[in-house]
Amino acid sequence: MRLDNTATGVFVIAPTPFTDAGALDLDSAARMTDAFLEAGANGITLLGVMGEAPKLDAQEALEVTGVVLRRVAGRVPVIVGVSAPGFAAMRALADGAMDAGAAGVMIAPAPGLRGDDAVLAYLRQASAAVGDAPWVLQDYPQLTGVHLSAAMVAALAGEDPRLVMLKAEDHPGLDKLTAIRARLGARLSIMGGNGGIFLPQEVERGADGIMTGYAFPEMLGRVFTLVRAGERDAAHDLFDLHLPLIRYELQPGLGLAVRKHVLMRRGWIASAALRSPGPKLTAETIAEIEVILARLGARDPASRL
Repeated sequence: MRLDNTATGVFVIAPTPFTDAGALDLDSAARMTDAFLEAGANGITLLGVMGEAPKLDAQEALEVTGVVLRRVAGRVPVIVGVSAPGFAAMRALADGAMDAGAAGVMIAPAPGLRGDDAVLAYLRQASAAVGDAPWVLQDYPQLTGVHLSAAMVAALAGEDPRLVMLKAEDHPGLDKLTAIRARLGARLSIMGGNGGIFLPQEVERGADGIMTGYAFPEMLGRVFTLVRAGERDAAHDLFDLHLPLIRYELQPGLGLAVRKHVLMRRGWIASAALRSPGPKLTAETIAEIEVILARLGARDPASRL
């Protein structure tokens, strides 16, 4: 299965499960993958920001990728983030992931690039490094500090048929999403991000789906389906129930720890641990999460723990 521009729906960004001691927890990776598939995920993305990719060595990255790919067994496309400081590491991970059965890879501009020419030159070189792999352009300037205009995205899409998807995470980015869709039509699959906080509006603006790690991916799928069916009020009503948890997950520096706690509470992973360096949730924070979860479950029975 190779990723293409017809991809649609919910692509769940998977965390990398660790034990409390910081070792890879491959059993949890397998169980989590099963849970994502049961929740209706249309695709899975590994080794993104949420996957703590910089904390893994090359062998660990391929181990996690292999476990997930074997569990998925071709049922949905799996995208592997390959962004790295150097192209040699990027090439090695891309080759290993594609050989193991990945559908495509994801690339973000390197932090610190200045000027359109430098950004485009870097992305051209990075895409060459991943060989013939279909690739996803991650536009996340809040993290990289690199701005991509609609014209730059269109230029890349116009010259490289292997670019099949945009992960649109500029913030604010709804007007930019509209501008890209107007320029490119269906040339690229466009996935929203940013924790899902603008999911209904992104789909209404023409996004093909969402790529995020929100701990209740079933909700994302339900909202997406409702928007596509024209049931706008029902979509927004359901989405609004989850906004308190989405907001809590979006706290800079702490959000992944919150997500892992909720996934642990759901029984999908055994430990909420982040690999060091990383924050640990205080008792007060955990208590706040539990209140949010209880209130959510009371209002959305499908999300009751």
